[in-house]
Amino acid sequence: MTHRPSQKVSAERRQSNVFNEERSLAMEHIYPMKHKRKNIVYIINNFIFGHGERKGSVVDEESLTKTFTNLSFDVQSFQNKTRADMVNLLENVSRDIHKDTDCFVCVILTHGEEDMVHGTDGPVEVTKLLAPFKGDRCPALAGKPKLFFIQACRGKQFDDGADALSVKNDGPEDDEDEMDVKDETVTFRIPRNADFLVAYASVRGFYAWRNEKDGSWFIQALCKVLEEHGQTLDLMTMLTRVNHTVAFDYSSKGKIKEKKQIPCITSMLTKDVFFRKT
Repeated sequence: MTHRPSQKVSAERRQSNVFNEERSLAMEHIYPMKHKRKNIVYIINNFIFGHGERKGSVVDEESLTKTFTNLSFDVQSFQNKTRADMVNLLENVSRDIHKDTDCFVCVILTHGEEDMVHGTDGPVEVTKLLAPFKGDRCPALAGKPKLFFIQACRGKQFDDGADALSVKNDGPEDDEDEMDVKDETVTFRIPRNADFLVAYASVRGFYAWRNEKDGSWFIQALCKVLEEHGQTLDLMTMLTRVNHTVAFDYSSKGKIKEKKQIPCITSMLTKDVFFRKT
């Protein structure tokens, strides 16, 4: 049977309409990244404390700067801030951030405990650092991803690990390891706490490990995965790969041997995050 030209054109049009509809539905579940303005990364690196230096943290800062710059972020770094400084920095950027910014990232490198991170003069609650970016306080980022990555201990427990079948552990040989988130304007209501993600280096109650020469396990794994897949995979998939890397490729050496670590992701995201232009 021979198709007439009009029938062929009609079939192609229907196929195109189906494709466009499927693409439109898929895009509804992805945060827009139009890149009208460079997205922002704040790195707060507290490494000088009265009881000593967090060696290796500068390596993390350098790795993060390189990685996020390659992903077309505007990276701004701050060192050795008090808890009041940390709060003020984030309150200021939440007020000043431009409405054309698609995404905000904050990385905190410091000491910590459970639900707190340390300024150079003492602890501050993580929730206090997130609060300025809630939808009712930062309209420019309402409905947009706010991503926090925290390299800090969350307690004093060690993870001794557990035996599992077919698990290969050939982590890097290293020196002494240390312990340590057509334009149309449409208004709609969202939860104030929506669109946050907080990725911790370890689960609550446990140490987060850092190497004096090579940096922390979590941050180095994060940078490696972002460098390899930042233009292709969504964030949650990448963070799962970060978890895998930290869990299977690292093990403590030095004085306290064969301890393990698993990062912890708390997500209030409502869509997929891709760092490429969408």
